Amino acid sequence: MTATQEKRTDEDLRDLAERAGRDLEDASALEILRWAADTFGKRFCVTSSMEDAVVAHLASRAFPDDSRVDVVFLDTGYHFPETIGTRDAVEAVMDVHVITLTPRRTVAEQDAEYGPALHDRDPDLCCALRKVKPLEEGLTAYDAWATGLRRDESPTRAGTPVVGWDEKRRKVKISPIARWTQDDVDAYVAEHGVLTNPLLTDGYASVGCAPCTRRVLEGEDARAGRWAGRSKTECGLHG
Repeated sequence: MTATQEKRTDEDLRDLAERAGRDLEDASALEILRWAADTFGKRFCVTSSMEDAVVAHLASRAFPDDSRVDVVFLDTGYHFPETIGTRDAVEAVMDVHVITLTPRRTVAEQDAEYGPALHDRDPDLCCALRKVKPLEEGLTAYDAWATGLRRDESPTRAGTPVVGWDEKRRKVKISPIARWTQDDVDAYVAEHGVLTNPLLTDGYASVGCAPCTRRVLEGEDARAGRWAGRSKTECGLHG
């Protein structure tokens, strides 16, 4: 039975994740993604905020030539135009299958129900409605998903495993570049000509929704520009 046909239980997936997390800790990003392709086939996807296309590019190299990897993008309705442009460019030039997920409510519908600028008054709820819930629904067809999380991005991400168990979604969560530094990312982008969001050259170190993202100041970590002035550090997609 191939990976695309095999049906695994939650217990099987959890055990698989824990074992792979140990076995692949020192593996290269490409080796980790080749393991994911071999293990899960079409029941694996990459999620991308379109800050850059590094993990999508790596996954496209890991998958067989006759099978394009799914790259899932959350269109919250609040993205910078540059982010949407990056998504469109990735879809046009890379050998991947881009899937765009949208929230159940448009921004106008959310404003009508919750009041304007929910992101200013209750950013956790806004993220839950426009990111967390759509991703939860969009991942139902998959057993495993990959992220671009890195341990060096912030203290909250320092313990990110290369392969772990996503208890909330009951799926295997893969972070193939968890051990990479920003220098590693920059070197890979330069070597392979990987698409990146233009905002990364305009003072932004991490790109999220426009109302909740600012440029970072010298000496700040990469996530400091997200929800600046608040205790919030994550949107809820990663805990």
